[in-house]
Amino acid sequence: MSKVIGIEYNLKDANTGEQLDSNVGQAPLEFISGKGQIIPGLESKLIEMAENESADVMVEPAEAYGEFSEEAMQTLPREQFAGIELTEGMTLYGTGEQGETVQVNVKTFTDDEVTIDYNHPMAGKTLMFSVTILSLRDATEEEIQTGVVGGMAAMGGGCCGGGGHDNASEGGCCSSEPEPAQSHGGCGCSH
Repeated sequence: MSKVIGIEYNLKDANTGEQLDSNVGQAPLEFISGKGQIIPGLESKLIEMAENESADVMVEPAEAYGEFSEEAMQTLPREQFAGIELTEGMTLYGTGEQGETVQVNVKTFTDDEVTIDYNHPMAGKTLMFSVTILSLRDATEEEIQTGVVGGMAAMGGGCCGGGGHDNASEGGCCSSEPEPAQSHGGCGCSH
């Protein structure tokens, strides 16, 4: 049976000790087990834990965001980024080949070209999560069907594709903002 698990977490780079993310003092991160909504190396440990239990979970890159790949860098014509004020290091969101939301980072750009990195910002990192299970319950039938905690209606489809650029094999980047409600929805098409 799928579970809805709500966690509080603090995330560090296991090698450098650098603080990467945290939701301590904020709303818990809720996800439905078995849906691939969080990285597998963390989910596999969380589903073994009980409510109010805390643990430190170390996750290697293969079970997190993968190894860093030089092949995930791509240089595209600047006109594909029309209307976006580019800065080095900024994150853009677009739609991938299977309609999934992809996140890319702008590495460098000129007047003619933009080099983007499809690696996840945490690719290649060994992650250390300090987690506490704040809530644990069976998922409802609707949650299992939709993959959305709490039965929120439609997720919103991908509204920005390759933008008609035949050479954009990875899909088009259209926004510097993710969909505000859920990270698994389509991309927000406002620049």
